[in-house]
Amino acid sequence: MARIVAVIGVVAALAAGLMLWNGRAPGTDNSLLAGMAMAQEADIDVSTIIEMEQGNPDAPVTVVEYASFTCPHCATFHKTTYKQLKSDYIDTGKIRFVYREVYFDRYGLWASMIARCAGPDKFFGMTELIYDGQATWARAGGPAEIVSELSKIGRLAGLSEDTLDACLKDGTKAQTLVTWYQQNAEEDGIDSTPSFIINGEKHSNMSFADMSAIIDKALGE
Repeated sequence: MARIVAVIGVVAALAAGLMLWNGRAPGTDNSLLAGMAMAQEADIDVSTIIEMEQGNPDAPVTVVEYASFTCPHCATFHKTTYKQLKSDYIDTGKIRFVYREVYFDRYGLWASMIARCAGPDKFFGMTELIYDGQATWARAGGPAEIVSELSKIGRLAGLSEDTLDACLKDGTKAQTLVTWYQQNAEEDGIDSTPSFIINGEKHSNMSFADMSAIIDKALGE
């Protein structure tokens, strides 16, 4: 039931975002209610969601990050620790790094949909832009202003207006992403961000030194 309620909430949040994207004030109409009802009954297939990852797919150590695009601590991690992690472990092929989005709010979902809109090859570049601009877009004001600022980031990354429009209107993708997130979060016991699963063991936010020590131990170094 908790999963169903969350999916319904995302349908409503997405609908509000699409109305803003189309220049209309958010509200509730029969089509939205119908969409909610369908979401309750739907058995959502998450196999279509692409796992966003970097590094060596055959590395002996896998680091999974759970993060929200609206989380300030996640932004700090990506501006500091992640850069060292990438140069020392991801780019050298020592680890497989997986990024999984957490959706605490509609704004994080909208940011995720725009990041994924660029495709797997550009996803991490988009992620960097979104985190670098978090203080601007996440505090832009109401939903309309936030959608506008996020779309600016998308255009900066080379996405056309038509592409952004299609991505933000993809209600099926939004429902699927939230179901995917919930399944992963429940399986790994995620209740805060950023959180990390390193070779199956959960860890909370940490410094690069602490993460490096855990990875080196797992690597046998």
